[in-house]
Amino acid sequence: MTIDVGRLEDQLLQMSAEGAPGREFCEAISELARTGRFAQLRDVLPGIVYDELWARYQQAPAAFVAGWRMLAQEMRQGFVQHARQRLTSLTKLQYAGYEGPTPAWQEIQRALDGQQNDLLRAAFAMELLEVVEPAVLRATHLRECVVASPSSEEADRYLDEATRCYFFGLFTACAVMCRSVLEEAIKQKLPPTLIRLIRTRYRNTATLGNLLHEVNNNLQLTGIDADFPRVANQVNDAGKKAVHQGLLSEDEARVCLQNARQALQLLLRQ
Repeated sequence: MTIDVGRLEDQLLQMSAEGAPGREFCEAISELARTGRFAQLRDVLPGIVYDELWARYQQAPAAFVAGWRMLAQEMRQGFVQHARQRLTSLTKLQYAGYEGPTPAWQEIQRALDGQQNDLLRAAFAMELLEVVEPAVLRATHLRECVVASPSSEEADRYLDEATRCYFFGLFTACAVMCRSVLEEAIKQKLPPTLIRLIRTRYRNTATLGNLLHEVNNNLQLTGIDADFPRVANQVNDAGKKAVHQGLLSEDEARVCLQNARQALQLLLRQ
């Protein structure tokens, strides 16, 4: 079965246009006003709103009908952009007093969508569809990470999250999580005597760099493969860059993840 992501995107856009919040509401007001049934709005609108709309209608009936029809059209055409703005408002800092005037149709649409959350639903759906093909391509760069012995449930969760961050384009987060994977996995492989020494020496705050230093100095005691520190240090370097120096590229994240998986295979050989 072939999944046509482009077709799914087209269907989503069609559904978004047809079901844009407020479109039917505005069209209904326009049609009721055009056909002389304005009074029916009294039962569905708050009194103060009805009175204001009635006053505007009486001033210029034709302009009132055309205006609400235009609002409905703007809601339909601008829904996708508005949905993306709604999501972006939750992911970025919003400066007080910096916003420009909000179009009337957006104010109405946002108010009518206050409980349904269709703006957010559409934004997430579009965003996730857009990452399907890139995620598939990134996944083809990986192979199953087969190890001889298990680590821990926490390490498995960290690796799962790091890999999904890479799939979905969260490259800096991927590198940070790769470092967490190795920290957790190393702790599970160290002998109790070395664990106690590290806890005392680093006051329970040992970083991956600290752990790798201790592993490198105690390879015989730990029984860890001699190639492990070299590969793991590359993961640590990428993770430190992600935290302290700036955003990582896709290639950097992929190399970091591949190194983390190789390091796990070396660490869990027995």
